[in-house]
Amino acid sequence: MTQPSRIVIGISGASGVIYGVRALETLGKLGFETHLVMTPSAELTLAYETRLKLRDVHALATHVHKPGDVGAPISSGSFRTIGMLVAPCSIRSLSEIAYGQTTGLLTRAADVVLKERRRLVLMVRETPLHLGHIRAMAAATEAGAIVAPPVPAFYGAPRSIDDIVDHSVGRCLDLFGIDTRLVQRWGETPDGEGETGGAPKKRRRPRD
Repeated sequence: MTQPSRIVIGISGASGVIYGVRALETLGKLGFETHLVMTPSAELTLAYETRLKLRDVHALATHVHKPGDVGAPISSGSFRTIGMLVAPCSIRSLSEIAYGQTTGLLTRAADVVLKERRRLVLMVRETPLHLGHIRAMAAATEAGAIVAPPVPAFYGAPRSIDDIVDHSVGRCLDLFGIDTRLVQRWGETPDGEGETGGAPKKRRRPRD
């Protein structure tokens, strides 16, 4: 069987909704079929953190599923995907996924990805962490998930928040084998051609 170019994007209520939005934008440009599920808390965060409307985010996805629709295709293992990215991932969602106590479609879809041995990447957005958080991360990792907090990288000399967001999203999509061209990679020039022998060269600021 050929692998489908189909991926699930979950957006939970943690701060950093822009990560999920940027992932949808990027995957859409690359021709991926995206299945979006947002929790009610994520919809509130969207209003607090961006000027986007919910319909704007929905328009970026190929398919949108209601958070309570546990009968959606992505809740079944027979619906084949390359995996799921939860961006951002709240501690509540992480905990439900880690311990298999799913209460909605987002965590049910994530649980399906794990049981089918597909790639699950969790952009956990919380700091500082207490021991319960760390144990939940360990449990999720033991179940097969990858915990990938959106930690900024500064070796590429980012000039804007967009640069930082792009790098974090690009690195997470790297984990699915998807090269988004968003990442300035160590040892490579900004256009990805050749090697510099160390940190990437600084990008030139475009002229006005």
